[in-house]
Amino acid sequence: MRLSATDTPSVPGHSADRPLLELVEVMARLRRECAWKAGQTHRSLARYLLEETYETVEAIETGDDAHLREELGDLLLQILFHAVIAEEEGRFDIDDVAADLVVKLRRRNPHVFDPEHAGVEAGSAAEAAEAINEQWERIKAEEKQRTGLMEGVPEELPALLRAVKALDRLERSGAAPALDPQSTDLGDRLLALAAEARSAGLDPEQELRAAVRRVAPE
Repeated sequence: MRLSATDTPSVPGHSADRPLLELVEVMARLRRECAWKAGQTHRSLARYLLEETYETVEAIETGDDAHLREELGDLLLQILFHAVIAEEEGRFDIDDVAADLVVKLRRRNPHVFDPEHAGVEAGSAAEAAEAINEQWERIKAEEKQRTGLMEGVPEELPALLRAVKALDRLERSGAAPALDPQSTDLGDRLLALAAEARSAGLDPEQELRAAVRRVAPE
């Protein structure tokens, strides 16, 4: 049975024990009967998707399970909202989104779904994880057929995150830059710090947020 926003359970209470299906139905009804939700578009909702993403990140970093559970729900709401809008316009629905994701996960994880690639996990846990990540990036690059180094990396990303993305791609292309942490240019020093965090397996965005919380606790 497809999780379509237009579906109605054939048995009373049928969706009560299938929360995801019930959520799709609730979202579809809200689009029909709530004036504010009926008036939203992909573009008008973009800011809320961004806000909910950052709130989810905050919940992860604080380690509060109840908060994380709530924020994941809010993030799921945004995904369903966009899918319901697209379904109303006859473009795609939440089932199509899920089906595409299943195909992508199977294709990009051949070490799990294709016995011929099982050897990628050989070696230590760290080596296996690195090999798996390299495999994922290689398959992704083949799919995307990028024509530019930064194609597909949004300019709207936080600067530190975008810096790490740039460093990743530069390294894979064999053009890793020489960075001077003592440079007189502040931007160069920040980029060097981002590279230092990346080399240490750390996320500079998370490290900076943690530092801010230490000096300016709520």
